[in-house]
Amino acid sequence: MPNLKRTAALASAAALAGSAVLLAAPAARADVVDVDYRCQTPIGVKTAVSPIDIKAARSGSGYRITMSWQKGVSSSPVELGRGAMSPSATVVLGGADHGTLTVTGPANQAAIPANTPIKVSDLSGTYTPGKTGRVTFTAGVLTIKALGTTTTCSPSNSPGPALHIDVSAAGGGTAASAPGGTDTGGQLPRTGPDDSVVALGTLGGTVLLTGTAGMLWLSRRGRTARG
Repeated sequence: MPNLKRTAALASAAALAGSAVLLAAPAARADVVDVDYRCQTPIGVKTAVSPIDIKAARSGSGYRITMSWQKGVSSSPVELGRGAMSPSATVVLGGADHGTLTVTGPANQAAIPANTPIKVSDLSGTYTPGKTGRVTFTAGVLTIKALGTTTTCSPSNSPGPALHIDVSAAGGGTAASAPGGTDTGGQLPRTGPDDSVVALGTLGGTVLLTGTAGMLWLSRRGRTARG
């Protein structure tokens, strides 16, 4: 009986330790990051700060990356009629993968009054993992084309990543520099509380099975010794 109690105690300790590891290393994390844009416009330099949100959704063998601006940036000295402004941007990859991803979106659906911050629509693009590991996504250069002119807005405050996800490359490529990278098996990492519960339940079930096998082994060994 003492051996059975000890086995159960060890199983409980292992479950608690495993849960701490899972909670400390989420498969994905998204942050709203303030980006201080310095915009080179046809009439001079303008600056604006906008919180940037970057999200990912599974799309075939890759991910649909969507970049959102919560505030307007730059402005125009004249009104921009409906459909007159066309935005695009780059997202800088880091961590396990490197390079840039171009995201695009629709032209403005409503007229933009003169000297009013331009609200950029959500921009999207498809990212196909080139490496297996944790990849970061950081706001890059925003380009606004309107009325035959081009405005380029570059981050001037070295913003941090707005999204971290663990990805799996189709060819199985790996990157030794990937911090904490794990293979998600081609599934979109999720960060909600329900996912943590499922993960902890899976770990607990594994520990329980291991503990049960140990108790059965101890019981069988005890009967053999008494025989």
